[in-house]
Amino acid sequence: MNTEEKTILHIDDDADDRELLRDVMQKIAPDLKVTFAENGLQALEVLNDTKETNPLPCLIVLDLNMPFLNGRQTYERIKADPRLKNIPLVILSSGENPSDKFLFSKEGIEYFTKPVEFSVMEDIVSHMANLCA
Repeated sequence: MNTEEKTILHIDDDADDRELLRDVMQKIAPDLKVTFAENGLQALEVLNDTKETNPLPCLIVLDLNMPFLNGRQTYERIKADPRLKNIPLVILSSGENPSDKFLFSKEGIEYFTKPVEFSVMEDIVSHMANLCA
């Protein structure tokens, strides 16, 4: 892997949402690679398996409603790990839970609700790409 290549880790159990983010990211920022995990446990395995030759992702995009380890639990484990805690993270979820929004807002984490319109998704993905710049 090229050390200059930047990667975004998208953690989401919905295959359609993963594909949409990948497609929009490819259009907006083709130089960014998107890797996936289907749940929090798989994401932590991916992050823990990352070696020095494969840098950590420049951004983690996290869904909240997932099996095995939900988004809140995944977030807590990422932030508890000294090696991972400084990776920028954004929430992209269909959930509208006010307590989730409050928690992540208090933590300084951006929270996006999964959009229905493609143009809105382009704006969100463009913002995400800028976080990796």
